[in-house]
Amino acid sequence: MDELIREMMQNTSAGGGFQLWEAMLALGLSFFLCLIIAYFYRVTHEGLSYSVAFVHTMVIMGVTVGIIMLIIGSNIARAFALVGALSIIRFRNAVKDSRDVAFIFVTMAIGMACGTGFYLAAVVFTVFMAAMVYFLHRFNVGAIVTREVLLRLQAPTDLDYGSAFDSVFVEYLHDHALLSVETVRDGSALELVYSAEMKRGADERGLLEALRGITGGRRVSLLPGHANVTV
Repeated sequence: MDELIREMMQNTSAGGGFQLWEAMLALGLSFFLCLIIAYFYRVTHEGLSYSVAFVHTMVIMGVTVGIIMLIIGSNIARAFALVGALSIIRFRNAVKDSRDVAFIFVTMAIGMACGTGFYLAAVVFTVFMAAMVYFLHRFNVGAIVTREVLLRLQAPTDLDYGSAFDSVFVEYLHDHALLSVETVRDGSALELVYSAEMKRGADERGLLEALRGITGGRRVSLLPGHANVTV
């Protein structure tokens, strides 16, 4: 029985191109390494576009590429056959975050390394990428520190909004620009939207109270990160 198992491990192959233990090693290692990348993707992800389906896709993609590379090997005919088979597939899902594309390529690279027998390279690459992703997230590399806000307020229709807020803006804002003016409450009030840059150390609560005093206690709101807000 032991001899039979030994012969199966040595001689069993898919199409004569690789042995069974090679397939098991490539699949198992690519699965484990892609799980590590998926974990760091989840830990470092920011925003509202997180998707469990995408995390599963990364792992499945890495393992699939691994077995594909193992099947192709150095056989040119298999490579052309694979290109022909994949050419009929159409992917229509739009990737919302360019960072997601990078992670797809990372898992594909891991699968390719495992499938072609570069196991050590796959491990080293995974460790390096995980450390790099965490470093970029931890130290917020490339982020721009900004004090820009979106200021939205309601005012009486008879208020001269062109100059009524000048003293408050000079005290609290470094710069500002009027984005839109429209009537609300059936024409009984104006709604003004400003793009503004707060002065360093300026009190946001003080700004809101000062504006409410001018507008007669009407609604005033301050939204940070106006570039991400639709007016």
